[in-house]
Amino acid sequence: VQLQASGGGLVQAGGSLRLSCAASGRTFRTYHMAWFRQAPGKERELVATINWSGDRTYYADSVKGRFTISRDNAKSTMYLQMNSLKPEDTAVYYCAAGVASGRSPNYWGQGTLVTVSS
Repeated sequence: VQLQASGGGLVQAGGSLRLSCAASGRTFRTYHMAWFRQAPGKERELVATINWSGDRTYYADSVKGRFTISRDNAKSTMYLQMNSLKPEDTAVYYCAAGVASGRSPNYWGQGTLVTVSS
């Protein structure tokens, strides 16, 4: 599967952005999906996961209550709605797909940069 992330940009603190991850192929619905992020000078970290059917999600404590992960299997697309953004959310965001788990991806998309100004 090939993944294409989009939707990043510059936003003020407190603002919102929605990231999208479009997948190629007809097997999207079989993959568990995830969003990761990597801030400058830091290691890549897991942000959120969603299972193949969309009825189970996980969020890192740092984004819980502010971010919402979702997917539309008919459109082969995953989303990350980000609200109440903070400067510490500034990072390159990557979407990923895993056969067994979103936490251990087999495929990665290119990143999309999110910059939150204070």
